[in-house]
Amino acid sequence: MKNVLILVFSIVLFVSCDSKGSKGKRIVSASSGNINNLSVVVDNDLWEGSIGEHIREIFGAEVYGLPQQEPLFTMRQMPTVVFTDFATRNRTVLKIEKGKEADTKIVEDAFATPQKLALVTGNTNAEIIEQLKANADKIIATFKATEIKERQRRMTKSLNKDKSIEEQLGITIKFPSAYRIAKNENGFFWLRRDIKTGDVNLMIYEMPLHTISDGDDAITDIIKMRDSIGKIYIPGPIEGSYMITEEAYTPFLNTTIVDNKPAFETRSTWEVKDAFMAGPFVNFAIKDEVNNRLVVLEGFVFAPSTAKRDYIFELESIIRSVTIK
Repeated sequence: MKNVLILVFSIVLFVSCDSKGSKGKRIVSASSGNINNLSVVVDNDLWEGSIGEHIREIFGAEVYGLPQQEPLFTMRQMPTVVFTDFATRNRTVLKIEKGKEADTKIVEDAFATPQKLALVTGNTNAEIIEQLKANADKIIATFKATEIKERQRRMTKSLNKDKSIEEQLGITIKFPSAYRIAKNENGFFWLRRDIKTGDVNLMIYEMPLHTISDGDDAITDIIKMRDSIGKIYIPGPIEGSYMITEEAYTPFLNTTIVDNKPAFETRSTWEVKDAFMAGPFVNFAIKDEVNNRLVVLEGFVFAPSTAKRDYIFELESIIRSVTIK
């Protein structure tokens, strides 16, 4: 009997403490799921009505800069009753609960780790919709940051160990070993990864700090900068052709933070002058004021008749791993 009591006490003590002896820490399963897949937990009648329409409008919005329509997240809807066991382990979850006070909460590691769950509540459909609209940007940013972190974690399993970028530009960046350095010329780097239908590309270079103005002319400066780089370093398939910014597609310009530094973020489509080639790009021009320069990192994809959202997301995840010395 004494031995049984000791065994029970040991089990209780193990459950109550983690490996470091801290008490009360829950043990949850590892999260899972494909990148940019979102679990939407909402009962069927709400999903099929106005609440579902707003969820699809917000989280299934078209990703800007892609040549074809692709949603921000690939959503999988499930009613609350089936949100149990393995179904609770997706990294990103949007949960709708009707009949409660209007509120929006971001819950961390509720059922798995790492996991971000956005809980949106309201007594009426109108209250829930208002919460979704008011907090859409915050929820999307949270989900996106979670997925970027996961994409970066997966990349660390097999990293390219080439040090030439660090030695020449004074930056470190983590990119998979599947990428090769296709061009290293005068401080300009072109990284490429072959895929079945084309290739995924990353350019890294530096420019004078004043190349891009802070005013209304910023987007004009960025287009001029990248077109000049394309003319020098990214030739097309026929003589005299090179990569330029597609004139018919208005670029999206945003300011963001990369490596704790201000940066311009530009998304649009590229094309090859005098040739039938095109695709999406995402460009980050980081202000490295300590070294009086812009560090420019641009990812672009050539993959005809293929979905490109996840390729661009992979490139952004690589870019956001950069550290400027």
